[in-house]
Amino acid sequence: MKISLTNAGKRFNHEWIFRKVDYTFLEGSSYAITGPNGSGKSTLLQAIGGALALSEGEATYSIDAPARKVEPDFAFRHISIAAPYLELIEEMTVTEFLHFHQQFKPLLSSITIPQIIETVGLSKAADKQIRFYSSGMKQRVKLAQAIFSHVDCILLDEPCTNLDAEGIALYQRLIAEYGKGRTFIVSSNDTQEYSFCEHRLSILDYKK
Repeated sequence: MKISLTNAGKRFNHEWIFRKVDYTFLEGSSYAITGPNGSGKSTLLQAIGGALALSEGEATYSIDAPARKVEPDFAFRHISIAAPYLELIEEMTVTEFLHFHQQFKPLLSSITIPQIIETVGLSKAADKQIRFYSSGMKQRVKLAQAIFSHVDCILLDEPCTNLDAEGIALYQRLIAEYGKGRTFIVSSNDTQEYSFCEHRLSILDYKK
């Protein structure tokens, strides 16, 4: 998916989080958004994905070659996101949750839900309610939901939050095995999370 920001800005009350962002995220490429904690990386990521309305400027979306325009109201169909602030339905098991998610956003056809659960190391807990999971296990569910969705663009906000060394290695493996041909945008200060990214932009460049 190709996403273009033109003179994009976002403010809350009188405080501008970012301004004058002119940037194009190309289909099949990977990008890291960096900057200090609290600087607005997550806000920019959500605006890129259309979850937050811009205060000025615009975001445009297209897929395929030749490019086919996607209306902003329907961009969510082509985008998935994993972020610490997104909630899971904790009364469900991971099996139930992925089946529920699949009703709204299809999963990759090349892998079944039991295989997804096994791949992210949750087979032994597949029938346990998510509310009994550790924080690291919940993060694995979030990554599974995002990466195994059949979408063109994946947004990742601090994707290794609560993951131990084994979990970080899993994350990096998932990117390598399932990321080919997709657009990735990662908001992070940790090189372990965005080392694979080809391009990097700092939120500080848009504090005008």
